[in-house]
Amino acid sequence: MRRYSSRQSLQTLSEINVTPLLDLAFVLLIIFMITTPLIENSLDLVVPSSSTSKTSPNPAEVVTISINKDNVMKLNSDVVTPADLESRLAVLHAQTPALAVVVRPHKDLAIQRFVSVMDVLQRTGITKVGVMTHPEDSTGL
Repeated sequence: MRRYSSRQSLQTLSEINVTPLLDLAFVLLIIFMITTPLIENSLDLVVPSSSTSKTSPNPAEVVTISINKDNVMKLNSDVVTPADLESRLAVLHAQTPALAVVVRPHKDLAIQRFVSVMDVLQRTGITKVGVMTHPEDSTGL
């Protein structure tokens, strides 16, 4: 005996149910919102490595620019003027294209003075630049 019911025959759904997709999107959003502040505030920095990177620079190819709080600049151990600094760096960069420069500013030095030294380095075409710092005391400022 055959049963008859009021149900229609089975039909395929023509629309996609987006509720599970929205649930997944919100869960991922919450995960990223929780983990991002933790990543940004971490102090441990692991520098990425590269198989094509060169070894550390030769100490003979590193030049140090020291600036004390009285705006006296020294190139290695020689006192130089700002105008003389650019010409001497240009000569050193022409002799050694892989020249690396380390800037040692005093902690009370005006930022404009430091930026002017960085401008000189950019004009001379020196791209390997570092800023020497000391670790902070654990007691604070």
